Amino acid sequence: MSKLILIIEDQEDNRRIMRDLFTSAGYKVIEAVNGEAGVMSAETHCPDLILMDIQLPDFDGYEATRRIKANPALSSTPVIAVTSYALSGDEAKAYEAGCDAYVSKPFRPRELLAKVREYV
Repeated sequence: MSKLILIIEDQEDNRRIMRDLFTSAGYKVIEAVNGEAGVMSAETHCPDLILMDIQLPDFDGYEATRRIKANPALSSTPVIAVTSYALSGDEAKAYEAGCDAYVSKPFRPRELLAKVREYV
C-alpha cells in the first residue's frame, strides 16, 4: 500500500511539481490550497506525511501545523515545512510550531524526495 502525502500549498505550480514528483515515486497525493482546508484534509484522511507551505491565504502554515499537531490522532504525523520564508529565525519558528523538518524554496526535487523518504 502506498503512503499518502498531503500537500498544503496555495500556488498551483508548486502543487503540480510536488504532485508529479511524489506520484511518480509511488506515493498517493492529496492537496489543499489553504490552512483551513489543509487541517480538515489532515483530519479526514490521516496522511502519512504533510508538506506545509508557510505563507497561506487564510491562516499561515505555523497555525495550521499547531492545529494538526494538537489533534491526538495526528500528533505523530510528520510535517515538513516547504517554504520561501527563509529569513533568519523562520526555520526555528517552523520547529516551534511543530514541524519536523524544513526545506526552503526553491527546492531540488531529489532533495525533497529524499527528505520525505526519511519520514515515510
